[in-house]
Amino acid sequence: MPLPNQERKYTYADYLTWPEGERWEIIDGVPYMQAAPLRIHQEISMELSTQLHTYLKGKTCRVFAAPFCVRLDVKKADSNIKNVVEPDITIVCDSSKLDERGCSGSPDMIIEILSPASGKIDKLIKFNKYEKAGVKEYWIVEPDQKLVSVFILQSNGSYGRPEIYSEENKITVSIFPDLNIDLKPVFDRE
Repeated sequence: MPLPNQERKYTYADYLTWPEGERWEIIDGVPYMQAAPLRIHQEISMELSTQLHTYLKGKTCRVFAAPFCVRLDVKKADSNIKNVVEPDITIVCDSSKLDERGCSGSPDMIIEILSPASGKIDKLIKFNKYEKAGVKEYWIVEPDQKLVSVFILQSNGSYGRPEIYSEENKITVSIFPDLNIDLKPVFDRE
C-alpha cells in the first residue's frame, strides 16, 4: 500500500482493501500503521487476557486480544466509518455488537499496552476517542514503569481522575466488582 495521503480521509472500506498481514488503525480518517509488539508487550497481554478469560468463562461478556477490529462508528456504512481501532484487549458484553469482522460500537472495556511508539496515540488520541465513544473502563498499561492507569467513565460522559496501580497491587475491575486482577504475574517477567 502506498503511504497514506495526508489530505485524504480514509474509511473502513479502505481498511478492508489493505493487506491482511499489516496492522492498521484509522482515527478520524487518519491511518496509523502498527508495528509488531515487543515480547514483553505480548507477555503482559497474555497474562491479562488469561485472568480476564478465566473470570468471564460461562458469562455473557467476551474478551478479545489483538488483533481484533473495533469500529467505533456505530451503524454506518463501511465507507462512512472513520474510526477503526485494534485495542490490545477488548471486552464486549453486548453480543449484538459482535459480528464476523469484530465489534461495531463501543466495547465495555479496553486495555492498551504502551509501546515506545504508541504513547501519544494511546494516552491522548485514543483516550479521547474511547471517552467520546462511551467505553466504560479504559486501562493504559506502562510496561517499563510497571504501572496501570485505570479510567472509569463517569455519569457526565467523561473519564474521572485515573487510579494508578503498581505491580504490588490488585485492581478491582469496575464493570465486574467481584473480579480482582493481580498485577504481580502481569509484570513479573525475566
